[in-house]
Amino acid sequence: MMEEDWQQRTRLLLGEEKTERLRRSHVLVVGLGGVGAYAAEMLCRAGVGQLTLVDADTVQPTNLNRQLPALHSTLGEKKADVLARRFLDINPAVQLRVLPVFLDEGNIPSLLDEARYDFIVDAIDTLTPKCCLIAESLRRHLRIVCSMGAGAKSDITQVRFADIWDTYHCGLSKAVRKRLQKMGIRHRVPVVFSTEQADPDALMVAEGEQGKRSTCGTVSYLPAVFGCYLAEYVLKRL
Repeated sequence: MMEEDWQQRTRLLLGEEKTERLRRSHVLVVGLGGVGAYAAEMLCRAGVGQLTLVDADTVQPTNLNRQLPALHSTLGEKKADVLARRFLDINPAVQLRVLPVFLDEGNIPSLLDEARYDFIVDAIDTLTPKCCLIAESLRRHLRIVCSMGAGAKSDITQVRFADIWDTYHCGLSKAVRKRLQKMGIRHRVPVVFSTEQADPDALMVAEGEQGKRSTCGTVSYLPAVFGCYLAEYVLKRL
């Protein structure tokens, strides 16, 4: 049966035991934009058995150049709902929890306490909820990997894994470090970032985007690469 064979190539590479370990795992993915949606799909296609997807945003025309859920046919729909349909079409057995909500300091603790997560993927692009999610995850000794800024950059070869405290040429990383320091946090935080200098001309003031002061230019492939890096980090550790 085709349903029984869809993971054949994964099992051939990883073996039965590791594939089964992925099937028993639960990963929380927060932020389903250019980076997070690709991370979530790679986890789904690798056979992670349970995913909690969190994002309140709807698909907008400006998402079409890079975001996985963005099609003309999905404009105006919740990204989380679009991806849930897609993931069930990839693996009908995947257990999905879909939360189309904006996270903040008030609801992040309850999100982390109401389920057992084997890993957390942070693909949030606004500072306050991002730092709160990191801090609350660290307090609970939950494994987390975070995406830093993929905007205003285009060189795939400069994407790296690092500790947040060792990043450079990344405005979001700098802002996160400063906020975490103010919160009294100096723990190691694994991140994906780019060593490339951001293009200063690829920036404009944001209008009508929740929690954003500016918008960066983006190219189709780079956020997807960030998402694949995040997925690899999680899968190898599960």
